[in-house]
Amino acid sequence: MREVMLGFMGEFDLIETFFKRPARHATLGVGDDCALLAVSPGQHLAISSDMLVEGRHFLSTVNPRHLGHKALAVNLSDLAACGAKPKAFMLALSLPQVDPHWLSEFSQGLWALADAHDIDLIGGDTTRGPLNICITVLGEVPASQALLRSGAQVGDDIYVSGHLGDARLALEVFRGNMKVPAPVFESARWRMEQPTPRVALGMALRGIAHSAADISDGLLGDLGHILKASGVGAEIETQQVASTLACISSKEFHDQLDLASQLALTLSGGDDYELVFTAAPDQREAVAAASQTAQTRVTRIGYISAPHHLVLRDAKGHVMPHTFASFDHFKSA
Repeated sequence: MREVMLGFMGEFDLIETFFKRPARHATLGVGDDCALLAVSPGQHLAISSDMLVEGRHFLSTVNPRHLGHKALAVNLSDLAACGAKPKAFMLALSLPQVDPHWLSEFSQGLWALADAHDIDLIGGDTTRGPLNICITVLGEVPASQALLRSGAQVGDDIYVSGHLGDARLALEVFRGNMKVPAPVFESARWRMEQPTPRVALGMALRGIAHSAADISDGLLGDLGHILKASGVGAEIETQQVASTLACISSKEFHDQLDLASQLALTLSGGDDYELVFTAAPDQREAVAAASQTAQTRVTRIGYISAPHHLVLRDAKGHVMPHTFASFDHFKSA
């Protein structure tokens, strides 16, 4: 009987059933015309929104629990890039129909990550239409300590967190462009569907990193945002970038994947939700300590240069042609 009733539920019943629970930190959460959130003294409010659209950002066959996780994770990644501590989030959800099983799985994935970061869902909107998920996250960062794209300085080391390229590898397998061993595919698919927002690392880099951005559309594209905002250039050691591809730890697959393919995945793959950041060379020990504190690997991949252009170098230091393009919603397929 409950399944039948759920099938006929309206918008507010849907919210009440799947997306409402007592607020733990917000002054006022879901259920009123506005939510109320108190900001601690000396803190700035950090706000970001990201949208996931079926067929553009995710496949229709994706596990809804994984989708709930990813929808929140990609937004938390933006807070991580600013060094902000997550406080709350809002959810706007367009659904083609009310599917109780899908909603239950989706909300459980969402709640699991929200609980991991101790944050409240404080409001949003639901409507009928093509499947579309938009989340707005709110966080706190001490005044003047936010990590920005505009702070890179000539001579800074350039780092990336975690691993790059695995999500793009999974996408290429889905598209039929690559064949990989089953364990490699499952690992890459997990990285695509269950990214880990590097919130702890972003917070640990306050006062250490000069600039940061999250890697959502590809390393070179997102590093390019830092270079443009800071008015600087960069020299990238491509061999170091290639080493961040997690799937190459499989010797069977590593022997099949040439360097050019590794670089295509890691330099322009996208959907990694890692951090790219810069810090002065005399901060290397501090960066290593932040990495250890956050339990997140970091790899130094190059340095910031004065000329306003990006240079890629091979293992012998030779300049490589720059033919890698990052994702753009209005230019990419």
